[in-house]
Amino acid sequence: MAYQFKDREELQQFIGKEILTAAEALEYLGITRQALNSLIHRGKIKPIKDFKGTRLFLRTDLGERKIEAEGLKKKYRPYD
Repeated sequence: MAYQFKDREELQQFIGKEILTAAEALEYLGITRQALNSLIHRGKIKPIKDFKGTRLFLRTDLGERKIEAEGLKKKYRPYD
């Protein structure tokens, strides 16, 4: 997927809405840091940037994982 921006302001808006830090990703997915690290290690989620202990993620990637996790939860934990 290619992104094109008209100006710097549009780019900043995109980053503000669509790029999440690890802490924001934890909140968005409703998981622990250990679970996030496990997902990354198993290749279920891939950070777009990983540097000096800071990871950045695309909201669309996390959204896909969130939908997948909800489906798995319904399948394996129907009593919840």
